[in-house]
Amino acid sequence: VAPMEMTKWFNTNYHYIVPEFEANQTFSLGSTKVIDEFIEAKNKGILTRPVLLGPVSFLLLGKSKGGDTQSLHYLDDIAPIYREVLSRLSQEGAQWVQIDEPILVQDLTADQIDAFAKAYRVLLGNQNALKICLATYFGSISDKIQQLVDIPFDAIHLDLVSAPDQLDEALDYIREPMMLSLGIVNGRNIWKTNLTPSLCTVDKAVQAIGKERLIISPSCSLLHCPIDLDREENLATEIRERLAFAKQKLHEITVLQKAAEQGWNAVQDEPDENQAVWTRSQESDVIHNATVQERMRSLNESMFSRSRPYSERKVIQREKLHLPELPTTTIGSFPQTRDIQKARADYKKGVLSEVEYQFWMAEEIKKTIRFQENIGLDVLVHGEPERNDMVEYFGQMLNGFAFTQNGWVQSYGSRCVKPPIIYGDVSRPGPMTVEWIRLAQSFTDKPVKGMLTGPVTILQWSFVREDQPRKDTAWQIALCIRDEVNDLEKAGISIIQIDEPALREGVPLKQSEWPEYYDWAVKAFRLATSGVEDSTQIHTHMCYCDFNDSIEAIAALDADVISIEASRSDSELLKVFAHFNYPNDVGPGVYDIHSPRVPSVAEIKTLLQQMLKMLRCDQLWVNPDCGLKTRDWPEVEQSLKNMVDAASELRDKL
Repeated sequence: VAPMEMTKWFNTNYHYIVPEFEANQTFSLGSTKVIDEFIEAKNKGILTRPVLLGPVSFLLLGKSKGGDTQSLHYLDDIAPIYREVLSRLSQEGAQWVQIDEPILVQDLTADQIDAFAKAYRVLLGNQNALKICLATYFGSISDKIQQLVDIPFDAIHLDLVSAPDQLDEALDYIREPMMLSLGIVNGRNIWKTNLTPSLCTVDKAVQAIGKERLIISPSCSLLHCPIDLDREENLATEIRERLAFAKQKLHEITVLQKAAEQGWNAVQDEPDENQAVWTRSQESDVIHNATVQERMRSLNESMFSRSRPYSERKVIQREKLHLPELPTTTIGSFPQTRDIQKARADYKKGVLSEVEYQFWMAEEIKKTIRFQENIGLDVLVHGEPERNDMVEYFGQMLNGFAFTQNGWVQSYGSRCVKPPIIYGDVSRPGPMTVEWIRLAQSFTDKPVKGMLTGPVTILQWSFVREDQPRKDTAWQIALCIRDEVNDLEKAGISIIQIDEPALREGVPLKQSEWPEYYDWAVKAFRLATSGVEDSTQIHTHMCYCDFNDSIEAIAALDADVISIEASRSDSELLKVFAHFNYPNDVGPGVYDIHSPRVPSVAEIKTLLQQMLKMLRCDQLWVNPDCGLKTRDWPEVEQSLKNMVDAASELRDKL
């Protein structure tokens, strides 16, 4: 049984498993976790507000498997379960329950909005003991606010960081006794709240509906922020004074609440100190780099395009690389064993000298190259033993980045990431990967891919400065990657992969905003990759996203080869490439790297044969879904050997 798909939670780097609904699906309450945790907190003397994902978001974020049944068809089936949970929470003493419906910030059809309203009138109609707060975030619901205020919610939460303009419409339509939750402290970024305009927002709402009907809140869950800035001892003062993690954001909320209740004078020292920080940052030479800004002003259109179209580049690259049909490769990383992690840690602590560390990593790279040669892979990688993280590694070698000791945030399951902080203009002091890739290439006559992370992914997976447009920061990073790509080419590297798994993740939630985003995001990739000769083959990698609404932008990247996650979707993702008649080469993943299961040769051959019904033989590459850093060597060795054997057998038949 194939595992369910995993994808990003809206436009964040948090992942979730996509629910699947089959014909004649039945539902029952499978967990009492939310009730048990409420009781646990109550027994400790804390009355919490339980949070549920709403039924409409749950269904629309899932997918129907087989048949033509739309997921909202199941609303009537799951409503009794929600009523049961709400009833049990009420019996246990809950006073408020928050129901998250973030799907409301997306473009919904009239039928979907009507189904939402009907479902909630039924769900809320028979219970009066609990107060229900409808929570939305990551965007605006101003186009739906008229319908929402007619549903018997006790409060509605607005994300006024992502969409501050929706407040005016909400204040116009909201009626007593409904309360309004103002999400004015950013739950997704780590910068201090600018208290002066935030206090003005609070004051505006107080004047319109009164302080008794207001709730002060973060814009969304603080899941996306690290916990406590007080635990950070190594950040420069000029950077640290601008930051607020989850604990500090709670303090900001109490300041804003106090101002709402008692007036500005009750908190005047806080806004004055806060404003002084903002003033210092605007004048800081650490943040603003004149050389970077001048380079940005010197950009011209020729820097965003390769000199020849792909059809001509492909001929040139084939003559140079001499790759077979169905060329095999991997996405980049190989298992990050405990020995590798210990070597990096020992080097960081000074236990290993620079010479010892270089020798240790060189031996690991040589071992990885030899393994790939022995099993017959066509395009090799160095395995990335020196890299801790695909974003942090590059950020540590770029100016304008800062790093925390304990700034972890959840990515999925028990996996956490520690995003870098982009606090100022970004520049590259020198080469970042060239020596490692050149070393790997010296061990083999086969081509070794240079491995880089793309500018949009570095942007998306970092905490990004908010004092300039995200586009400008992305293009600054792109110029750094461009310099690295050019240096790799000069070092004799003929294939360079620039991963952009977060390109789709950054798409705004409203379709009207897509063209502007895709314009600068695609240009960021092209700026990073268009400085090379036509004979240099540019790859990119994307995973865990839906390409149906972004295929034109993917094609506009003009990467010579794109590798994608495909095994979990049963190759469904390829249909859009086939329908679009995607011109460049594609490497759909032939096995799932998030499972320890080893696929057989026959299984991979069958999958490749299915892929060849949608892609041309001269267009198809063979690779795993994603990088292999989280796997163990025995399963990697057998899986890759089976992958190479499957490609070889199929190649012989073709």
